[in-house]
Amino acid sequence: MSTNHTSGVLVVIPARGGSKGIPFKNLAPVAGRSLLARAIGAALAAPLVTDVVVSTDHPDIRAEAVRCGAEAVDRPAELSGDTASSESAELHALGTRSVLPAVTVLVQCTSPFIDPADLNEAVRAVLDAEADVAFSVAENHNFLWTLRDGEVAAVGHSADFRPRRQDREPQYRETGAFYAMRTEGFLERRHRFFGRLRLQAVPEAHAVEIDSPADLALVRALAADEQPAAVDVDALVMDFDGVHTDDHALVNAEGEEFVRVSRGDGMGVARLRKAGVPQLIISTETNPVVPARARKPGIDAVQDVADKAATISAWMRACRLDPARVAFVGNDVNDLPAMGRVGWPVAVADARPEVKAAARVVLQHKGGEGAVREICERILAARPAGTAGTIQIHERPVM
Repeated sequence: MSTNHTSGVLVVIPARGGSKGIPFKNLAPVAGRSLLARAIGAALAAPLVTDVVVSTDHPDIRAEAVRCGAEAVDRPAELSGDTASSESAELHALGTRSVLPAVTVLVQCTSPFIDPADLNEAVRAVLDAEADVAFSVAENHNFLWTLRDGEVAAVGHSADFRPRRQDREPQYRETGAFYAMRTEGFLERRHRFFGRLRLQAVPEAHAVEIDSPADLALVRALAADEQPAAVDVDALVMDFDGVHTDDHALVNAEGEEFVRVSRGDGMGVARLRKAGVPQLIISTETNPVVPARARKPGIDAVQDVADKAATISAWMRACRLDPARVAFVGNDVNDLPAMGRVGWPVAVADARPEVKAAARVVLQHKGGEGAVREICERILAARPAGTAGTIQIHERPVM
C-alpha cells in the first residue's frame, strides 16, 4: 500500500450478501430505494466526501453500488462471514487504494435516515483536527437497568434518586450510522475508536437502525413521509391492468371482456405526451383495448409480455434513457422485478403491500380511478416552466 496521503475523504460501506435476520437486507427497498442506495446517496451528498466505496461479496450488491454512483470492491471470502468485522472490510478497502485518504468514514446501510449534513459535520471535525474520530449518537434520557448474577441493578443512575428528565445529564446512544476517522490513526489502531472522540448528535428520528423485519417495517412506515410531490423523470412506463383499469373485467355471454378506464387518465397521458415525455403501456394480457388506449395520444404499448423487467430494459435502451430517470407504475407482485429496473418505482393507492413497500412514491389514487392522471401531473410539476406545451421528438423504439 502506498504511504501517500491526500486531503480526500473516503466513505466505505460494508454490504455483504448474507444476512440471517433479513435475507439480502442491504438491497431491501425503503421508499423505493434500497438501503444500499440510501447509504450511497447520503454519502455522495456530503460536500466533503470525495469517494464512496462499497465492500461486498455479492454481484447484485456490486451492480447496485455501481448503479448508484459508488465504486465496488470485491471482499474476499475470509472477510465475508457472519463474524467478520466492519473494521476488516474497511482495512481491506483501504488496501486497494493507491493513495490513502486523510479521513476514512464507515457508513452502515442499516441506518436508512442519514442526514448528509450530520455526516459532513463529523468529517469536518476530523479534517480540522478537532477530533480523531467523530461518530453518530442520539441523546438518551432513559433509566437503564441490568441483571447481574440474577440481581437487578441500575445502570448509570442511582435507584434511590430519580431526578426529572430536564435535571439529568444526557447520555448518548451510539446509532451505528457513521464513523469518521483519521485514516493514519485507524490504520495504526485497526479499530474505529481511538484518540480524541467527538459525539455527532443526530435527531432521534434519524437514529433508527434495522436489525429485524419489525425494524424494517417501522422504517418503511416512517419513510412514507419522504414522498415528493413532484416526480422528476424523463419517461414513464405503466402497467395496464390495475393501473389504467381498476383491475376488474366485465365478461359477456360470448366471453368478451370489458374494462373501465378513466377519461381523466387519458387527459394526463395526452398532456405528458405533449410535453415530450416518452411513455410506454405494458401488459401481460392480450386485449385490443391496450393498443386502443395508447393509439389516441400516440404513445407506445406492448402486450403479451412475460418478462416486464426485460421488456422495460429493452425499451429504455432503445430510447437511450437513463433508468435512474424513468418511472414505472405498478400494482401487483409481478411488477416488482420491473420496479427494480427504474429509479422511480411507483405504486397505485390500492397496490399490494409488497408493491407499496418497494415504491418510492405511493399515489393517492387507485388504479383506474385517477392514478395515471396523478403520476402524469406529478411529472409535469417537475418540468421546467414553459415546457408543458412543447412537443419534443423522441426516437420510437421497435418493440
